[in-house]
Amino acid sequence: MAHMDKEAPMQRTVHDFYATRVRDAKPSPTLAVSEAARQLKSQGVDVIDLGGGDPDFITPQHIRDAAVAAMNAGETHYVGGTGTPEFRKAISNKLQQDNRIVAHHNSDILVTPGGKFALFLAAQAFVEPGVDVMVLEPAWVSYIPIVELAGGRAISVGLDPDANFKITRDILESHVTPATRIIMLNSPNNPTGRVMTREETEILASFAVEHDLMVWTDEIYEKIVYDRRQHISIATFEGLVERTLTFNGLSKAYAMTGWRLGYVAGPKEWISQMSKVNSHATTCATSFAQAGGVAALSGPQEIIDEMVQAWDRRRHLITEGINGVRGLRSSLVEGAFYSFVDAREVDTDSVRLADRILNEVHVGVVPGIAFGASGEGHFRLSFATSDDALERTIDRLTGMFGAK
Repeated sequence: MAHMDKEAPMQRTVHDFYATRVRDAKPSPTLAVSEAARQLKSQGVDVIDLGGGDPDFITPQHIRDAAVAAMNAGETHYVGGTGTPEFRKAISNKLQQDNRIVAHHNSDILVTPGGKFALFLAAQAFVEPGVDVMVLEPAWVSYIPIVELAGGRAISVGLDPDANFKITRDILESHVTPATRIIMLNSPNNPTGRVMTREETEILASFAVEHDLMVWTDEIYEKIVYDRRQHISIATFEGLVERTLTFNGLSKAYAMTGWRLGYVAGPKEWISQMSKVNSHATTCATSFAQAGGVAALSGPQEIIDEMVQAWDRRRHLITEGINGVRGLRSSLVEGAFYSFVDAREVDTDSVRLADRILNEVHVGVVPGIAFGASGEGHFRLSFATSDDALERTIDRLTGMFGAK
């Protein structure tokens, strides 16, 4: 009997191996802007990159010294997965003193390699298919992908740019769904620079309680506020401490972006679940970096005031400059170090506009659509850079669009 050859199996393409959730995810737009700027710089082009959010200050000396001392003392090994006791105690003290949040260092705090990873761990611990997460927009570019990579559905709650992105009860109620389990907040806000008022925070608190929601609040810019404004932690409102995860880190306030030190505080049962995920992800944050974290939170805080004073001067510089360019408008931001420029008179397609600005006048900015549909027609630029770079930016934008 003749031998029958079996049909050869179909050859998979490289794309067949991708997980759908990863294949469909979009890379970080802010990192993409910086990469495009780097490529132009490598070609000898004089590019002003205002796309990222990296303070233009070196980490203070006493923080660097503490990390070096720890390294030289042999603290270069694994530490506990939730963070060193010393760093968790420093975080606990900071939360009590600055935020009026009581978080026990042994159970209510998890140290992570960067604040972004704390959010990622939370999504892995609490989000799955069938879970909706409300995200107030414009929103930092990673919130929605973090939710979607965990299998959840992000519900974009678009705030009105013509109402200064004000949070109202009507907007919240119009977006909540039967599957909504979590609402995500960020104040001071990246990219808009808005600082939530007490009234807005009260609205969010009562909404979360009435709809029995978990609250995720990203407070990474809490120290960077202007005109004597006060940051308010939502966990301090009645009924919120038991339903809130407070995310923070040392990147912005202490110019420690490269150190990758973040943390999250919340109910011990929730922290326990996140710690379980973390044990299979990174084991622990860097040992000697945490020694630097102790020095940052427990040492002198004047460096923050010095940086904020510089950024305060620059927000005035960039706002006045932008408002002198034809077709562009910018409000004086209330917190963080970004200007969210309204360019709808020039071009309602923010990707196209950002590409033009980069390629025609060599300034890297982030298109507003990267932060959600309510950010379309805008672009974000960071003023955490030198006065000279900002002045040259204004000159280039004026040359491109004309003066008012």
